[in-house]
Amino acid sequence: MDRPALALEGVSKHYGSGAQAVAALTDVSLAVPAGQFLSIMGPSGSGKSTLLNLVAGLDTPSSGRVLVEGSDLARLSDDARSDLRLQRIGIVFQAYNLFPTFTVEENVAWPLELLGMSWRTASAKASALLDRVGIAARAAQRRPAELSGGEQQRLAIARALVTGPRLLLADEPTGNLDTRTGQMILDLLRELNAEQKLTIVLVTHSAFAATYGHRTIELRDGRVVRDVRAPREPARIVPLRNA
Repeated sequence: MDRPALALEGVSKHYGSGAQAVAALTDVSLAVPAGQFLSIMGPSGSGKSTLLNLVAGLDTPSSGRVLVEGSDLARLSDDARSDLRLQRIGIVFQAYNLFPTFTVEENVAWPLELLGMSWRTASAKASALLDRVGIAARAAQRRPAELSGGEQQRLAIARALVTGPRLLLADEPTGNLDTRTGQMILDLLRELNAEQKLTIVLVTHSAFAATYGHRTIELRDGRVVRDVRAPREPARIVPLRNA
């Protein structure tokens, strides 16, 4: 049997201690096969962000194990977890988290420079990826603030993918976008999943966004209460015709 891209084994996470301890996740177990597009839903406070932070290696579980391609994240050093995020895990945030003083091209290329790639090679790779996510070459020397919200999120996706990760974590990537722009971002994620067999974990409040996944997990009060495969293709928003 193929090793899953991601696995949680009896994972619990508590904040605080004693009577003041708060359970963010309780005994969560799941396996995500390579190439799966997984949607995670749940209300605020359900444990979605905690789960994503654990998978990204930004936090460690109170008990249980989080494994990315077989590596137990809790057993890795801080430097090893940083290297994992740089090379094998791409992260897309709701708030974009772009460098405001960097150009569009620099925002995408800098992770490659951290890996020792020459600027010329990093720039060429960044340009190709920006083209793939639909950002025109003329925008490469602009600053993020000069882009629309949808373009900034596409830029964030390009940056997350530039080192060739096999796992992409997307935290409410359409939360700051209008409906149609959000759908364009979801369409892009689905295309990347299909073309590159990229494993995607999408955290969302939106039932519509969740339909893009092959599978949807629902969290409530830190526990998995539903785990279902998508029964059909996602709904489409039909463009309005001019009167």
